[in-house]
Amino acid sequence: MIRSFLTVSSGTLASRLLGFARDSIIAALLGAGAVADAFLVAFQMVNVVRRLLTEGALNAALIPAWLRVRETEGAAAAAAFAGRVLGTISAALIVASVLIGLLMPLVIAALAPGFIGRETLEIAVNNARLMLPYLAFAGPVTVMMGLLNAQARFALTAFSPLLFNVALIAVMAMLLVWRGDAAHAALVVAATVGVAGLLQLSILVLRGGRAATPLCISFDKDMRGFLGKAIPGMIASSAPQWLMVAGAVIASASPSAVSWLYFANRLVELPLGIVGVAMGAVLIPEMTRALHSGDRSAIARTESRGLELAVGLALPATLGLVVLSDPIVRILFEHGAFAAHDATATAHALSWLALGLPAHVLVKALSPAFFAREDTSTPLLGAVAAIVVAIIAAFLLRHSFGTRGIAAGITLGAWSNALYLIRKGGATFGFSIDTEARDRLPRICLAALAMGALLWLMQELTPVAAGSRGLAQAVLLFVVIFAGITSYGLFLKLFGVIGWREAVAAIRQNRAA
Repeated sequence: MIRSFLTVSSGTLASRLLGFARDSIIAALLGAGAVADAFLVAFQMVNVVRRLLTEGALNAALIPAWLRVRETEGAAAAAAFAGRVLGTISAALIVASVLIGLLMPLVIAALAPGFIGRETLEIAVNNARLMLPYLAFAGPVTVMMGLLNAQARFALTAFSPLLFNVALIAVMAMLLVWRGDAAHAALVVAATVGVAGLLQLSILVLRGGRAATPLCISFDKDMRGFLGKAIPGMIASSAPQWLMVAGAVIASASPSAVSWLYFANRLVELPLGIVGVAMGAVLIPEMTRALHSGDRSAIARTESRGLELAVGLALPATLGLVVLSDPIVRILFEHGAFAAHDATATAHALSWLALGLPAHVLVKALSPAFFAREDTSTPLLGAVAAIVVAIIAAFLLRHSFGTRGIAAGITLGAWSNALYLIRKGGATFGFSIDTEARDRLPRICLAALAMGALLWLMQELTPVAAGSRGLAQAVLLFVVIFAGITSYGLFLKLFGVIGWREAVAAIRQNRAA
């Protein structure tokens, strides 16, 4: 499992790093004004669909169902089942794209009510309509990624999303050279989103298309049952993105607040993507196989290793983002039309959003225990409750604390989701954590806190927090981050969590398996 996790995490890390480059160019092109707010609301809608469908969410229903059909009826029946899923979802999303396009003014007004009566609404509608073709391509991309994950072919699904960011970066780089109008640049980038989706679909179909044959559309009893389980699971798996949508609903009433929250959240999504996407892609198949075998020790081992990986990566990332929020934001985004006061507001939002990262990752680690049991309703209820909490808290806190209050509301929503799953899981089937996890988890937390304290000390003693953002400052920030990562590894070894030889042995063991 560790090797599979590292494969998915490596691909996700590469995609997120390219995403940083993409968002840095977006900030330079559009700044944080009305055009940027409009574009980012539209782009956030696409991102929700993208995460809802492609980044492990469909695994919640597709993988257990596909494995069950293959084990009981054979490979041909599993391929036919996958073909029905592929055809049905693709057709449904094409129809949905057309309907959403027609109703786009109402959709944007619901997502950003603060835009009503302003020119920003029309700009957002135009951008969103140009992005809509991506929705149709996301359907088959979804199914192909889920099928490849079910067959433990993680490398292709992990690295194919890079094409999305590569296409956008290439187009935006040309726009930067041409120095055109911001509104026109936004429209060009919006149109490129659909092309980027087509590129990702092409590579997946070329390499894994035989896993879903014959292709057909069906709404029979079995397909309705599958979709009834898939849709709640897909919504629940995208809880972090829905919480950001909830925040944007409140932030749309304040100029530039949507942009500040978006760019701050992009930094939170780096560690969340590395851990969260890998959890969805790796833990669900592992948990499903353990449950089918009835091996309680395998169930406990899978849950324990997942929780250790989640805490071990999310906690140090949280502390690092909180301590270094200001220099990170300034170096990445304070360019072109993105001004210094935009960077300050984004850094403040980042400090609060980062506090919700452990909760998001806990949800990603806990949800597979429900999904593998084909229970998608419990995570869905947790996600819906979290959205309600986030909207109420953000609305109340915005009046006193502005964008920071909205970010704090999103964080409260994330923690309410995590606590709900912990309570329901313990009451329903009980979480099986082995002795090794009980021994290592406190020491992992201690190592992360020690790393956080060291980062804070380095930040205070070096000019990394200074207002400058040149190459020297970027190199210094990289050195501080690298020192923090290295120190965390040393603290893990010092506290006896795991040694380097044990880590290498675990990866080799998983390769052999």
